[in-house]
This record gives sequence, structure tokens and C-alpha cells, in this order.
Amino acid sequence: MGNHPIESLMQTAMESIQQIVDVNTIVGDPVESPDGSVIIPISKVSCGFAAGGSEFAPPDDKEGGNSGGGTPGQGPALPFGGGAGAGVSVQPVGFLVVGNGNIRLLPVDSNVVVDRLIDTVPDLLERITGMFQKKKRTTDEIIIARD
Repeated sequence: MGNHPIESLMQTAMESIQQIVDVNTIVGDPVESPDGSVIIPISKVSCGFAAGGSEFAPPDDKEGGNSGGGTPGQGPALPFGGGAGAGVSVQPVGFLVVGNGNIRLLPVDSNVVVDRLIDTVPDLLERITGMFQKKKRTTDEIIIARD
């Protein structure tokens, strides 16, 4: 295919997309809060790309062939028309919070009540286990005191 105009068109478009979408777009720069926690923004990036083109026969060519010009060995040079387009969408997903011995993901779009319940489940299980152990010790002490 050689150096066809569509190649340079696609190359330019892909380089532009690459400059826009890098790893810092997805995982943002960390920010330190006053309490020492580090907050890292996380985003979702979507992109689409399309390119196309066509070569046209000169208007004086009735048969569809081209009788003149062109690079030897590559056939005649035909007029070219083309275009490319791209779209990029950056959508925030959440914030990764690192601090106080914990790592938490705080989502942007979610049900806050459900997330809070899920976050408190380990603490709740620990309390329930502690209550059963305390009750068992009290029962064992009563049995030992009777004997």
C-alpha cells in the first residue's frame, strides 16, 4: 500500500487520542488530606475511532481507468478524499482513600446505604463474636461456681 493518504490520516488521529488518554486520566494524581489520608481519583475512559476515504477517478476519464500521472510501479495517482473522527468520554468512578491503616473505595454512583452496610459488616461480626464469647465465659463461670 505504501504511503497512502489514509495511513497518515489514521496516524495523526491515533497520536491525538494517545495524548488525551494516558494512565493519569484513569488513575488521577493523589491528593493528601489534612488528616494524612491519601485520596486518589479513579475514572473510566471510553473512546471510539473511525476513519475512511476514497480515491476518485478524474472527471475526464469515461471508462473508470486513469491514463496519466502516477508513480511508476504503483499505478496512477488518483485524487483522494477522506476523514477521521474520534470521541473520548471520561467518567469518574470513585475515590481510593488510603489512610489510618485502611484502604477504601468510595464510589461516585452507588447506593450509599448499601455501601455503608457492607463496610460495617466486619465490625458487626466482630462485636457479635465478642458477645458470644463473653456469654460463654459467664456461663462457664456459673457452672464452675456451682461445683
